[in-house]
Amino acid sequence: MLIPTPTPYSQTPPRLPTLFVSHGSPMFALEPGIAGPRLAALARELPRPRAIAVVSPHWMTRRPVVGASARPETIHDFGGFPEALYRLQYPAPGEREVAARAAACLSQAGWPAELDEDRGLDHGVWVPLMHMYPEADVPVVPVSLPAGLDGPGAWAFGRALAPLADEGILVLGSGSLTHNLQDVFGSRKGAAEHGGAGGYALAFPAWVQEVVESGSLTRLQAIMEEAPGAQRAHPTTEHLWPLLVAAGAAREPQTSSYIEGGIDLDVLSMSSALFGQRWAPV
Repeated sequence: MLIPTPTPYSQTPPRLPTLFVSHGSPMFALEPGIAGPRLAALARELPRPRAIAVVSPHWMTRRPVVGASARPETIHDFGGFPEALYRLQYPAPGEREVAARAAACLSQAGWPAELDEDRGLDHGVWVPLMHMYPEADVPVVPVSLPAGLDGPGAWAFGRALAPLADEGILVLGSGSLTHNLQDVFGSRKGAAEHGGAGGYALAFPAWVQEVVESGSLTRLQAIMEEAPGAQRAHPTTEHLWPLLVAAGAAREPQTSSYIEGGIDLDVLSMSSALFGQRWAPV
């Protein structure tokens, strides 16, 4: 279903910041490390959103699609993990009005978008939200990540979603600050020559932290060219672009915050970034 023009809400609550989270392995749902409690603490301090619009690399489409299911299912889109992980459910409601609004904003900005009445929540959506909103009582609207993006394109996609934050909707990009699965599963994972904790898994996030905390977010559009270890951190870029989507959706980049989340599996940075508000864990 195409939505040609947006229809603003009649009531406009205070603007929310936008957020990027590293969702890591699906085991993050059961093994929160330091990132899980920090995301939970952040959610407690943020204004309660009327809904959450989540862009995840685990739903990629040729052109944007927005989930409009009233009761989106919990998708266990992974294999080979403990049975306890497959028993987890995240029964958050959907919100069709918010889905239509998101599709309308995208369409108006030149990203013709459709609604999907059956789309559920992939693990890039529900795993981090289990820590942030464990009661699953905030409506969740999944938004697909268009295939074939580059840095400026991901930024522009986020900019198209920016009006949602003016209406009390949390725009959340879910990805991974570093994402090299060959290094995760390789026999020499974590070794310095594979860019482990002594290599790109520290250098690449450190560059992102400097950019985020400086407020010069437009530099992120050239992240694959400028950041140290970028090609090793992201052999493919789908888990990186949600960072730029969240940054592009922000109105006040000068108030950005980097949230250290530690390193999982030797090379997966679990750090996050909040755009539009200063925040630090206590």
